[in-house]
Amino acid sequence: MLTAQASPTTLRWRGPFLATSKQRRLTVNPSTLQPGRRHVIRAVISSGDSKAGVETADKAVESNGALVSSSRSGGVNVRAVIRIRKKMKEKLFDKIEDQWDSFLNGIGKGISLQLISQEPHLGKSDETFVRGWLPRISDNPYVVEYGADMVVPNDFGQPGAVVVTNFHEKEVFLMEIVVHGFKEPIFFKADTWIHSKKDNPESRIVFKNQAYLPSETPPGLKNHRQEELHRVRGDGKGERKMHERIYDYDVYNDLGNPDKYEDLARPVVGGEERPYPRRCRTGRRPSLTDPDTESRIEKPDPAYVPRDETFEEVKQNTFSAGRLKAVLHNLIPLIVSKLASSDIPFTNFSDIDNLYNDDILLPKEAKNNHLLANLLDQVLNVGDNLLKYEIPAIIRRDRFSWLRDNEFARQTLAGVNPVNIELLKELPISSKLDPETYGPPESAITRELIARELNGISVEEAMKSKKLFIIDYHDLLLPFIEKMNELPDRKAYASRTAFYFDQGILRPIVIELSLPPTSSSPRNKKIYTHGHGATSSWMWKLAKAHVCSNDAGVHQLVNHWLRTHACTEPYIIATHRQLSTMHPVYKLLHPHMRYTMEINALARQSLINGGGVIEACFSPGKYALEMSSAAYKSLWRFDREALPTDLLHRGMAVEDPTMPGGIKLVIEDYPYAADGLLIWAAIQELVESYVEHYYSEPNSISSDVELQAWWNEIKNVGHYGKRNELWWPNLNTQDDLSSILTTMIWTASGQHAAINFGQYPFGGYVPNRPTLMRKLIPQPGDSEYEKFLQNPEYTFLTSLPTQLQATKVMAVQDSLSTHSPDEEYLHQLDQIHRLSSNDPQVHKYFENFSVQLEEIERIINLRNKNVELTNRTGAGVPPYELLLPTSPPGVTGRGIPNSISI
Repeated sequence: MLTAQASPTTLRWRGPFLATSKQRRLTVNPSTLQPGRRHVIRAVISSGDSKAGVETADKAVESNGALVSSSRSGGVNVRAVIRIRKKMKEKLFDKIEDQWDSFLNGIGKGISLQLISQEPHLGKSDETFVRGWLPRISDNPYVVEYGADMVVPNDFGQPGAVVVTNFHEKEVFLMEIVVHGFKEPIFFKADTWIHSKKDNPESRIVFKNQAYLPSETPPGLKNHRQEELHRVRGDGKGERKMHERIYDYDVYNDLGNPDKYEDLARPVVGGEERPYPRRCRTGRRPSLTDPDTESRIEKPDPAYVPRDETFEEVKQNTFSAGRLKAVLHNLIPLIVSKLASSDIPFTNFSDIDNLYNDDILLPKEAKNNHLLANLLDQVLNVGDNLLKYEIPAIIRRDRFSWLRDNEFARQTLAGVNPVNIELLKELPISSKLDPETYGPPESAITRELIARELNGISVEEAMKSKKLFIIDYHDLLLPFIEKMNELPDRKAYASRTAFYFDQGILRPIVIELSLPPTSSSPRNKKIYTHGHGATSSWMWKLAKAHVCSNDAGVHQLVNHWLRTHACTEPYIIATHRQLSTMHPVYKLLHPHMRYTMEINALARQSLINGGGVIEACFSPGKYALEMSSAAYKSLWRFDREALPTDLLHRGMAVEDPTMPGGIKLVIEDYPYAADGLLIWAAIQELVESYVEHYYSEPNSISSDVELQAWWNEIKNVGHYGKRNELWWPNLNTQDDLSSILTTMIWTASGQHAAINFGQYPFGGYVPNRPTLMRKLIPQPGDSEYEKFLQNPEYTFLTSLPTQLQATKVMAVQDSLSTHSPDEEYLHQLDQIHRLSSNDPQVHKYFENFSVQLEEIERIINLRNKNVELTNRTGAGVPPYELLLPTSPPGVTGRGIPNSISI
């Protein structure tokens, strides 16, 4: 055993750890240490490619041998235990690299720690290198443990933070540091990548697991709190490097690629003309041909996001990131190479059925790509280079359900996009668009047309009893229709669809399809009803297909991408820039920010970019993000992202304080809303308790400088295009903060789950939900009309996406609908917050929340067995499970993750 130096703080290493070990020093706060008792500091560090799967259980280390005695009167012995994660890769070079890292840690050359006292006059401890292997092997085969003994003085004070420096050549992942031997353990939960000192000479600061409002920060930590916030903001200059943790804003100027092809140029989205939420700044150089456009990265790796926001891929082929990358960068190019030369439309329904019954022979390259091969084997049912899709849930029980009007209507309440139907509040229906450009504002859906479909009751009576509803995409789409229809094999209308609710059943009654006015047709609107003849029935099917195509585009580009993914990114950036990791609001929001920036960066690279999957396979084509920007400009309001407010605004509910969320549904059998209000109410109760706990003092919210800076930055920078709107909530009271936080958490969890994980179950069967249409509906006198009369099935099928387009969309939808094995769900918040907070009262709030979610799941399961709720049950009707809190991995059509992670 080595002897200790006579110094205020002494670290002593036991002989069994490493024969060549040298003495190092590590200081801790001895003021609360108890002489004669064991004091353990445990730093859990992971290096390599992933942190996922590493357990952070607090393991006792007393079995490793007795501690040495004090080296000085009043000094106390402490033990540090370090856990470092090895790489999972099997390459020889990686094994050698891991062994070298272990050696460096063993001789005290790898990771250094320095404690920071909460008392301002004491400052930092001496720097200490961790080293020495523990005799006990870690329970995790990919984790190596290290340990050290130390002696600390009695006058250091309470430790409040740790400075960590990484002297390795590569980054390491720090999980946590634990100090044992006090009245209770002191935890420093980190879960962060520590960059190499060669990449950045600045060390990292990790604060202990205790929430402090800015005004309550211990004096010794105040400067460090500000310093850490300053570091993550950066200076808005230069190109970001992948190891950095800089959170900054930029506009969407990275979607086009004019340097590659002129046709791939795209306008900047996020300026005054086309407002949009801000995205994470990467700082890449401008393109050569357009100084306003950022240059593109043409490789599988996504654009820069702060290091801790990236996916962690322990088993890359089953994780969300690896899976989606494999689809976008490997599978889809293979599909294109296989089908592009003979990209043909579906000509009969057997062609569609063959996607699920037959196999697609993929090139040999598929098996040569290890990641893709594993993806195909485990997810897409591949044997010997063969690809076959799973039968989507919507036709698994009833292959003809998509043909029926009641199913078309049911999906507006219980499908993947149940958020656009609204009460028809007034007639005549009128457009807000400029009549000089877009023609007469009055809709062709007249009172007389509606009256014919009401089975004898008057229109006034139907409206008074809240039985008429509408999905109106006219004003959003009409300004883009002319440009969209000029694209090859792309034809669309601006649509309005009226519904009638009677005897518990919702059914479509009138569809209006509009084109921009022309000199010969200033009122270019067509009306379709169900009809009873063969021709009118087929026309009706084509009209519904066009409505579904519009619905698919609005769903993907507005309700899914814009309202959840894009609008949430500024919340995440502002949270990191303005709220310390010690801030209680940061701790509350952190689980709901996981992976979102990474999936957004991947989407900008390969999904919503110029020439990407969304442009290639959805109606708006190259105008997709312009249309999304138009929706943001005219429709998006933060205050209406709250579920109860949204339902009230759409007329789908009325106020009722006795009901969950304070409202009563106009249509009781509205599965999305009914289940969503249960989730909303549970989140709201949790948040209100949490806010009241931390902001019990008068004016504590208005005087919280970090919180006010956070909200101001979200409004004025993150959502710059909406900065002058008067509807932004104030942030002065507990109710204000609770409402804001509940809305953010709901958006990232329940709302995203409801509109994301049903994409393949509903959209995987092309006729049910085509993402584009390739033909206008034939009219008498058209050259296609006679062909339509001779073979209406052929006209219908050749109007749908081609086989290549459908196959590409199905591959992406399948991936986006998949839960990864490392997913963290809403019901697990209790476990997650236990690791980051030491407040027993807060633990009780989250325990109660988990119990509530268990009850909600039971209620939803009972609802799905209630024969009176025909939107949930019946012959061939799939149960509504998108808002069930729990889910196993895979495409399940259920489960609420904490965050927008795919």
